[in-house]
Amino acid sequence: MESEGSLETASASGSGSEPASEPGGIRPGGRTARVRAAVLLAAGDVLAEHGFAHLDLTDVARRAEVGKTTVYRRWGTVAGLVTDLLLDMAQQSVPRTETGTLLGDLTANARLVRRTLADPRQGALFKAVIAAATCDPNAARALHEFYAVRVAEWAPCVEAAAARGEVPEGTDPHEVIRAASAPLYYRLLTTDLPLDEAAADRAATAATVAARAGAYVPA
Repeated sequence: MESEGSLETASASGSGSEPASEPGGIRPGGRTARVRAAVLLAAGDVLAEHGFAHLDLTDVARRAEVGKTTVYRRWGTVAGLVTDLLLDMAQQSVPRTETGTLLGDLTANARLVRRTLADPRQGALFKAVIAAATCDPNAARALHEFYAVRVAEWAPCVEAAAARGEVPEGTDPHEVIRAASAPLYYRLLTTDLPLDEAAADRAATAATVAARAGAYVPA
C-alpha cells in the first residue's frame, strides 16, 4: 500500500527464535524476519485473491512454506495476522513528500494513494480489508491504526502550510489529509471508473481549496 502502504509488499525484520508476544514483535535480522516476511506476503496474497472470509492461518502457512505451528504461535488469530500485515505496510510506506506548497504536497499524497489503489493486487487487498472492517471489530481496529499512521505521516505538510500562511491557523491537518484521498476510495468502492491521475489531482485541488477557505478549522 508502492503504497499508502506502499500503502506494498509485506516486509519485515527479526532474528532468532524468541517466544511470541505481540503479533509480529521481533528483533532485527535472521530467520524470524524471513518467516514474517513470507507469512505476511502470503496473507496479502490470500486477501487480494479471496478476501478476508477465506483467510486461514493453515493455508497461509502452506503458502509461506513455514510450519503452521509457527504461524499459530506468533499470530494466534486471523485478526492478529491482519493487524500485523497492516502495521508492516504502514511502517514500509513511502514517506511524505514536501514540495513547499500545500497543493504540491496534497497532489503527491493523492497520486500515491491512486497508484496504490489502482494496482491490481493492492487495490484488491484494500477492498478485502475495508469489507472485513464493516463486520469485524478487530479488522476495523487494524484498519484504523493503519490509516492513523499514514495520516500522521502526512499531517506535517498541512502544519507547514499553516505556518506559511497558506491555510488559516487552527486548520485540522488530519482532516485535510483525509480529504485529499477520500474521493479516490469512494471512486474505488462505488464505481467502475478508472482511478487515473486526473482523479487524484482533482481530489488534491478540492482539498486545497477547501482548506484555504477555512473548511477544516474546527468550529
